[in-house]
Amino acid sequence: MSRSIRIAIDAMGGDLGPQVAIPGAAMALERRPDLKFVLTGDEAKIAPLLDAHPALKAASELRHTAVAVAMDARPSQALRQGRYHSSMWMALEAVKQGDADIALSAGNTGALMAMAKFCLRTMGGVDRPAIAGLWPTMRGESVVLDIGASIGADAAHLVDLAIMGAAMARIVLDIEKPTVGLLNVGVEEVKGLEVVKEAGRILRESDFPHLSYHGFVEGDDIGKGTVDVVVTEGFTGNIALKAAEGTARQFAAHLRAAMSSSWLTRLGYLLARSAFDALRERMDPRRANGGVFLGLEGIVIKSHGGTDALGFASAIELGYDMARFDLMSNIRALVLGRDGPLATAGQA
Repeated sequence: MSRSIRIAIDAMGGDLGPQVAIPGAAMALERRPDLKFVLTGDEAKIAPLLDAHPALKAASELRHTAVAVAMDARPSQALRQGRYHSSMWMALEAVKQGDADIALSAGNTGALMAMAKFCLRTMGGVDRPAIAGLWPTMRGESVVLDIGASIGADAAHLVDLAIMGAAMARIVLDIEKPTVGLLNVGVEEVKGLEVVKEAGRILRESDFPHLSYHGFVEGDDIGKGTVDVVVTEGFTGNIALKAAEGTARQFAAHLRAAMSSSWLTRLGYLLARSAFDALRERMDPRRANGGVFLGLEGIVIKSHGGTDALGFASAIELGYDMARFDLMSNIRALVLGRDGPLATAGQA
């Protein structure tokens, strides 16, 4: 029998803290019965919610702390004041100590990255960690990174991102040799920043056996699903992510307004309701909730701070897949194996 996957949850993180984390964990446990949890946070706030979910309570260990990192705290302040005592730090510490396979938080992104780098350290062979997310596309899903871990990148860092993104795509998308594209202002090789063109040259000439370098891609290629992995630096990636989220909300608002503008459009909605329901489910951001911190000596998942229980459960299940198919070993083998043997997808 396969071992349980253990997830340490910062139950105080996010806009609603345990009111979302606990029912989200219960929902994920129903889908993945082999999950175990380490819940960190204020026992007085968490325990009553756990009592409403007996199965989750039986599968969980509660580690009490009254200290929580504020959503608006500066990373340096959070690291200084919340280290060793906050619910966020305790979740990361559980991974470091081997008590959990994954740490998950919906809390302050900057604070989580700062604490994760301090607690877990950066993986050997990786310059800087990155945040990778799943992006719904016309073909299915793509991995996009970096979506906000750090600003700026040199060519070597972009190559690291390509390698780590390909490792994640092999697991999440079940693709043996994912296609990788560098986000640029045009597809022609003469366009773009010098660091992007240099990264493209390295990827093109190195012939990494675990990925297929497609070339440059543009912003509209992300939604098309032109490649399995889209690589960019954190500033551009975060803007692209927020722009896409805003566009999706704008489209949904316009569609609702149009469907209720007259009795005829309301009738049309009723006749096509199943199609609209399928579209709503397809575009639901909760289904793709969760950014994976790549390049650390441990798996960390960042959930959207304003998500609900369904979105939080999706982030847990993303972490479940990362641990079940041993993302760490795959990334380590691929990064260190640039000049040597590479791991095959799904192998430790």
